[in-house]
Amino acid sequence: MPPSRAPTPLQWESSSNDSGTRAGTESTMRAESTARDVAGGPARDRSGSDSTTGEGAFSYNTARDDYESPTRDDLPTHHVHHHGDYDGKHHVRTSGSTPLHPNLWYKYRQYYREPMAEFAGVMILVIFGTAVDCQVILSANTAVAATPTGNYLSLNFGWAIGAALGVWVSGGISGGHINPAVTLALAAWRGFPWRKVPGFIFAQLMGGIVGAAIVYGNYIHAIDIVEGGRNVRTLKTAGLFATYAADYMTTVSAFFDEFLGTAILLIVVMAMTDKQNTPPPPGLAPLVIFIVILGIGCALGMQTGYAINPARDLGPRILTSMVGYGSQVYTFRSHYWIWCPVAASFAGGLVGALFYDLFLFNGEESIFNKPTKAVRSLQAREKPEDSKV
Repeated sequence: MPPSRAPTPLQWESSSNDSGTRAGTESTMRAESTARDVAGGPARDRSGSDSTTGEGAFSYNTARDDYESPTRDDLPTHHVHHHGDYDGKHHVRTSGSTPLHPNLWYKYRQYYREPMAEFAGVMILVIFGTAVDCQVILSANTAVAATPTGNYLSLNFGWAIGAALGVWVSGGISGGHINPAVTLALAAWRGFPWRKVPGFIFAQLMGGIVGAAIVYGNYIHAIDIVEGGRNVRTLKTAGLFATYAADYMTTVSAFFDEFLGTAILLIVVMAMTDKQNTPPPPGLAPLVIFIVILGIGCALGMQTGYAINPARDLGPRILTSMVGYGSQVYTFRSHYWIWCPVAASFAGGLVGALFYDLFLFNGEESIFNKPTKAVRSLQAREKPEDSKV
């Protein structure tokens, strides 16, 4: 089971020593333009088009590459942050036109901050999800717990909470994809930079491995009791970490189940970040993710375990192969892990996002809404006339 980058609000503080002559109309308009570009609302590129797919505190981000951090020269003199030497968004010390970071750690952190946010988001998702699996399933053994501690609804709530918190942790930094299927779909249809895709997916996979390792270490004694010893590891408990389809499911049926769940997830994600639809209020995108994951689990989760996220399944699967489960986690049903939780999730995500953008979305971010060459030529001819007016 999986499953958005919002700008941090910039708080401008007026200086008490400002001259009254600096509060004119031109300076005010410049302050409003700078504040809009640096902070509130979707960041805009130089053409004035939105560079994110949504608005509010969390959104799946398409991260245009033409954004530049403001320098001191860019800031209106009567709206400089009260620290004077630091801009309000990145806390970057500025001197003339050259940004100076407060220290080397801060400087180099910017290079890996987004992938690390994805790592943390998936790790939290997997910790909550696999931990609730362990608690509910292992507690059914009377040698582990006197009474069972949970049921199937508990499992769905655990995964939904993990997804919501994972988006909450990473949304304002990386966009909160926490799912390779989401990253790939945004790159394919919404202009997310392809150069970032490998780093995001690798970070997501590592987050799945680390999250599963933490939970395995926490529940290892209960697993030993259920399995019958430290050196015994079977698919009976491997299913606590990765997904395995029910015996009665055919290959095609299992593929379609995962395809359908991921397609629904991406349709909701695309709708959630569509400003012309009904986006959630700022900060409430994790609630939408919670609802859709809970719904998918309750309605479509029984037959395959609803991976709907390659990192959520493959990361913990790799971990189990490293701690004693061996190759059986890969060879199950002719390498089920490749074509169902991985391939079907990617395919479902691409098709779900394609459906929304092709038939419902009017935003400029989509490749289906880019102006044709003729329209661009017409716009170019009209610009000089507009400037004269």
